[in-house]
Amino acid sequence: MSSATLTSNTLLHRGGNLLKTGLLLAAMSALVLVLGQRLGGPSGLVIAGGFVLLMNFVSYWFSDRIALAMHGARELSPHELPWLHALLDDVSRRANLPRPRLYVMETDTPNAFATGRSPEKSAVAVTTGLLQLLDRRELAGVLAHEVAHVKNRDTLIMTVAATLAGVITHLAQMAFFWGGSLLGNRRDDDDEGSSAFATIGVLLVAPIAATLLQLAISRSREFDADATAAEITGDPRALASALSRLEQGNRLLPMDRSPASAHLFIVNPLSGGGVMGLFATHPPIAARIEKLLAMR
Repeated sequence: MSSATLTSNTLLHRGGNLLKTGLLLAAMSALVLVLGQRLGGPSGLVIAGGFVLLMNFVSYWFSDRIALAMHGARELSPHELPWLHALLDDVSRRANLPRPRLYVMETDTPNAFATGRSPEKSAVAVTTGLLQLLDRRELAGVLAHEVAHVKNRDTLIMTVAATLAGVITHLAQMAFFWGGSLLGNRRDDDDEGSSAFATIGVLLVAPIAATLLQLAISRSREFDADATAAEITGDPRALASALSRLEQGNRLLPMDRSPASAHLFIVNPLSGGGVMGLFATHPPIAARIEKLLAMR
């Protein structure tokens, strides 16, 4: 199937997801401001806004280094695995992007992720298990998926989303730790009880809502990255095959990773069924494969 056909089939879907991502990020920002206002009134609102700006500044400039170090990723020299460098060169050229830096993680679990605030500062990390499990065609699909995240600026979007969710959670934890002193001093005799009750409700609900919003952003971006990867390689079936094998590989050899970084990977290391499906950072593999196989 031609790149033009794939593009015509995915532009509308991608535009809808971009709009949804913007709305979800706005909702998360509003949650931070509401939480700050409930905790400290106008001054709390200002402090919460400043805290968000500071955290996003740090995340923007240092998120790639933090993510790579967190997972023990080692940069490959140009002389190591030259065939893998050549494969990433080809995928990057097809995507009209600078080639990301290439890293490897020493683990038998097959997985990969991309990071970086821009295409010029991007990096792709793959596990040794991934290199052992997939053939070249499937591996090209995985690399294209990660390059697609860079092309679509998903790495920056997800960093912002994770930062906002972290700010909301920490504000709520601080409020509970310090107790009533953070509930604000704006009290009237008639509504003191209802105001305190409402604030406690916000503290309980806000972190859960922030997490669900973050996960919704992650899930929508995965569908877009799959579609973009299919455009890059012109071979959606290769990525579909890779996703199926990766899901099986991660069931046999799950990764021990923090929930905060689960959204980075091409296959969610924390995926689960039932109620836990609400907290999955990725859409079901079956749904992703179905969409890819429909691109014929």
